[in-house]
This record gives sequence, C-alpha cells and structure tokens, in this order.
Amino acid sequence: MKDKQLISLAKKEHRELIKKIEDLAKKEKRTISDTILSLLQVGYQEHLNRKIDTSIPMSVVSLFAGAGGLDIGIEMAGLKVIWANEWDSDACETYIANHPDAYVERGDIGNVKTFPKADVVVGGYPCQGFSLAGNRLITDGRNYLYQHFLRALQQVKPMFFVAENVKGMMTLADGKIIDAMVESYKEEGYIVQYKLVNAKDYGVPQDRERVFIVGVREDIEFEYNFPKPTHGEGENLKPYVTLKDAIGHLKPSEIGEYDVSGFSSRYLSRNRKRRWDEVSFTIQASGRQAPMHPSGDPMIKLGKDEWILPDTSQHRKLSAVECALIQTFPPNYIWKGDLSARYRQIGNAVPCLLGKAISKPIADYLKEYYSNRDKVKEIPSLKDSNKSNKNKREVEKKEETDQIAMEI
Repeated sequence: MKDKQLISLAKKEHRELIKKIEDLAKKEKRTISDTILSLLQVGYQEHLNRKIDTSIPMSVVSLFAGAGGLDIGIEMAGLKVIWANEWDSDACETYIANHPDAYVERGDIGNVKTFPKADVVVGGYPCQGFSLAGNRLITDGRNYLYQHFLRALQQVKPMFFVAENVKGMMTLADGKIIDAMVESYKEEGYIVQYKLVNAKDYGVPQDRERVFIVGVREDIEFEYNFPKPTHGEGENLKPYVTLKDAIGHLKPSEIGEYDVSGFSSRYLSRNRKRRWDEVSFTIQASGRQAPMHPSGDPMIKLGKDEWILPDTSQHRKLSAVECALIQTFPPNYIWKGDLSARYRQIGNAVPCLLGKAISKPIADYLKEYYSNRDKVKEIPSLKDSNKSNKNKREVEKKEETDQIAMEI
C-alpha cells in the first residue's frame, strides 16, 4: 500500500492557493490533480535549472553553513556568498529565509559531487567529535568530515579558505588531528595558520573560544594576520560588550520563548549566571543548557560541582531571542523551526561579529585586488594604442591632402 500524507490547509494563503488551482483546472477543463502535477513539474524544472553566478567578485562557497552566522559575518566584511550547503532542514529554512540570493544545496555534503568556483571557501565542519564536553575518540567518524572540506578546496582552488572549530580540536590526540589537517591543506598548495580566539575580544558579548584555520593560496601575494583584539581591559581597547548592552533593552513582549524544562543536576553542577555588567557564558546548542538570565540573585556554590539557585528571586534561562542577540545576529533575523531547533541553530553558529573580524583582512585584500584588475582592464593595450595613433595619422594626412587640393 502506498503511503498517504494529509495536507494541512490551516493557513489562509494555502486555502487561497488551492482555490486558484481549482479555478485554473476548471478553466482548462482538467482535473485538479492533473493541474497540480503539471504545476509541480514546472516548479521542479525551475528548481533543477537554478543558476549560480560564479562571475561575482569576492565570492564565497560556504560548507556546513548552519543557520548562517559565519556567512552573515563575512558578508558584513564585504564578501558575497553565492553557494551554501547544509543538511539540517530547519537550519536550511533559516538560511534560505535570510540569504535569498544564495544557491542553497540541501542535504549531506557527501552527496555533493561538484562545487562552484569562488574566491573563498568557508566552513565550520561539525564539531561534536572534537568537543571537550563530548566524545573525543579519534575513531569518531565525525572528526573526518573535514575531508569533504578538503575535497571542496581541491575542486574550487579558491584564493583563501577559512575553517572554524571548537577549542578541543587543538588538543585532540595531543594535537595530531589538527596537525594532520594543516598538513593536508599545505599539500593542496596553501600557506596555513591557525589560532584560538575568544569572541568577546571582538565585540561579542560572550565568552566563546574557537579555533580558526586560515589558508592563503601559495601564488597569492598576501600574508594573512589574525586581527588584533578590539575589546578588552588593555590600553586602546574598547570595553567588553556586556549582557546589559546586548539584551538589556528588550521589553517583556520582545523576549520570546525560553526553555522551561527545569534545572537538572548536571545544570546545577556549575555556575550558570553572569551579571548584567559581564559577558555571557558560551551559548550552547540546547535550550536545556542555556545560560541563566542575569536578573535576580547569583547562584550559590555549596561544594565541588554543586550550585543552587537562591529562593530570594526568580530565575529563568535565556530565551532564544536573547541567545541570538548574544551571538550578534541581526535583530530582524528570521528563525525557522520549533524552540528546540532555534536554540540548536543559534548555539551551533559562529558569532556574526567574530566571523566579520576574521574575514575582514581577506575581504580588504580582494576588494583591492578587483579594483586594480578593473583599472588594468580600462587601460588600452599597446596594440590598441598603436592602432589608434596610426588611424589618427591617416586622418591627419587625408585632411592635409584635401587642404592642398582645395588650394590648387
């Protein structure tokens, strides 16, 4: 027996669409099912015939794109994402809603056979296998998804690449994993360096340490240097962006949904609350593990791995909206999926402002590169110049001959 699926028409626009299809079927004297199938075929062909504009300057191919945190950051820096891949359906919907001009290849990256040409390839390959809090076994197959990143480099041969991952990757197998990755990238013709950075040093209101690996193709005359911190307590640095700065302006009606599952023993095994004048703890990819809202009294430590929430005030976890702002997503960013899916997408993302800081030197170089290239195009070649001078001399000679003939 064939599977059947009921289609919900709860939304007004869906009911209106069905009415239009019914009217079209009646007008063309066809059945409704035949009309729907023909329209689906047109839509499917249009889907297959989507085009990717690889001629766009400062172009980016994004792998493991997630909800688009890194990509928002690199576009803030001046780059342009033309193609992205993501397997999580909710993250895909979020990405498409906020990046309408990008070609989004949905599904497992292992099924992607070819990647489009671009100036830059970026991606934060899944980090579960490297996480300090998760399974750190070298045999975890997820550790080797970076090989698909490598495969993309081999095909695209971009001028630059940027890869991101968790802090634990630096110490996995005593650093042998990241060394093997770097060596693989060098064998593909890239000058590679990596660094552990903290998002709070670049204007993100959050303690979040991440590793970035940056590669520059050997034929490019450019030396990448990781940007110096812009925020901190040192001289000539801006003060850290605090929780008050990030979410203190929200009205009760703007907070949105938050996790109400309670506080497990694991959750209460350490401090989860920062003050208004501090940066947030790391935003997790789970509402159950979201940091506490800074309002109310601080948590009390009873002993090793044991904290409690005082009864003197109310306590709640940060909402998805608040987590997104702490990750420096734009306030008008569109999120798809249920509350759990939104927490997951937000927590897995690269903070937008951190992505901007890391990619800005690359964007600045490419901007100058394309500007100089366009100037060269505007300069006539020597051949064209000689041809122009020859034509000019011939015109002058003809005018001189005509003048002599008139005098005679």
